[in-house]
Amino acid sequence: MGQDDQLAAAEALRADREVRLLIDAGRADEANALFDQLLAKVPPGLAPWTRAAILTRRAVSAWRLRRIPLALELAAEGWSDIDAEQPRGSFAADTLHRLGYLLEGIGHRRASLDITRVAVEVARKGDDVEILAHALQNLGGTLNFRACDQPAAEAEASYREAIAAFEEGLGLVTEGRIHLALLAAYGASLAGIGELAEAERIAHRTLALAEAGIGPDAVPDVWAESVGTWVLARIRWQTGHLDEATQYGITAVECAEQINDTSLLQRYSEDLSNICRDNGDSAGEAAALRRTVLARRTAVETLQEGLGQALEQRRLAIRAQRLAMAAQEAAARDPLTGLSNRLGLEHTAPELLQHAVASGRTPWLVLIDVDWFKGVNDAAGHAAGDAALREIAQVLRAECRVGDLIARWAGDEFVVLITDNPADHAPGVPVGVSVAERVRTAVDQHDWTAVLGTTQRPTVSVGVATGPHTLEKLFANADIALYRAKRRGRNRVEVHSSVEESYAIKPPR
Repeated sequence: MGQDDQLAAAEALRADREVRLLIDAGRADEANALFDQLLAKVPPGLAPWTRAAILTRRAVSAWRLRRIPLALELAAEGWSDIDAEQPRGSFAADTLHRLGYLLEGIGHRRASLDITRVAVEVARKGDDVEILAHALQNLGGTLNFRACDQPAAEAEASYREAIAAFEEGLGLVTEGRIHLALLAAYGASLAGIGELAEAERIAHRTLALAEAGIGPDAVPDVWAESVGTWVLARIRWQTGHLDEATQYGITAVECAEQINDTSLLQRYSEDLSNICRDNGDSAGEAAALRRTVLARRTAVETLQEGLGQALEQRRLAIRAQRLAMAAQEAAARDPLTGLSNRLGLEHTAPELLQHAVASGRTPWLVLIDVDWFKGVNDAAGHAAGDAALREIAQVLRAECRVGDLIARWAGDEFVVLITDNPADHAPGVPVGVSVAERVRTAVDQHDWTAVLGTTQRPTVSVGVATGPHTLEKLFANADIALYRAKRRGRNRVEVHSSVEESYAIKPPR
């Protein structure tokens, strides 16, 4: 990637960070407006992982802004960009941990934790400490939320793994949004293992930094404020100060609502309902439960919308695939006779011939040409000539076997490609020659009155070739035999000399 591309990528990532700051500040309208400006601006010429990182960052922003179909579309596009790539470098780690975040959001929890752990390992091998710190924060945050619903022994293990991730991250970045996110969630982990004094100190530090704001514009970080307040609510709950716990819990819920974070809202409102229950506050418990139900309903609707979007995309993909297959089949089929055309034969024949040779079968090519066809057209008209070709196509279908490939080569020429197992017929009776003679006889004896009246009756001349050859070689040999059939009076079958020598046969007619 050249210097200009690097600058363009850096600018795109900077703009995406601005959107995330606005989301975390609860300024959804401004975030949406800026996000819309970015959507059409993915710099060209980027390496796959760089492009994927930009797309998945935008997918996370779209998810937080409740633009679910767009989030899934961006995530799928970013994931597709790197699907065949071995993850390496900081941008790969950035992509993976954001995909992990999205998978957690849609409820694919095991895959979410697995991919988030992989993201951390990949980030450790990269050169961007901020991306590593962010991956560690995402891993620790995921573990914190898991721990809330686990039995005590499992919960402590999850909290301690999270603490290790947060401490590593805090050692990498000492300021900014990622530092604040690490600090806030670190306090939650400490509270989870009972280190309440240190957890409270960190929670107050988090609130002070969140209120002071992030970046040159000092944008308040409502996300960090919500986590810090939630930590204080849990500490007060554990120490029996239920009135204070309730107030902190209400503030945490309001912050989660302000930033449209459904996952946080579910967690906080469920804790608040339990605090109110323990405090004997039935009205507060009911209000918190209503918020919990609403948050869960929103989460379910989000998941349903995502599934609906995925189903619709799958439906469109299947439809596009079928249309493409239909177009491909139409391109390989002769519209007049319904047989394969030259393109279809050339597309199918190589695989058929290769399979025949590999399975010990003998390939045969029968080349059929309508005798004096120009005379039929001149006498009966082109419409009648077309009808005659359709009749010959019907004769070919009737006289050939189910597995034979029949094609209209061009004009009044037809080809039948046959694969013959010698065990299927008596010695000395080559199936290709037998099919050729049946076709010639059937055309000669066909009742043409309905199609051509009493005008000239069409006949066919046929050339036959065989051998473990390419389509081009078989066609060339059959063409030589066909030319001999024309020269010897037409309405006859001639075989290429190699067929006569192999089978010691006399050419028909």
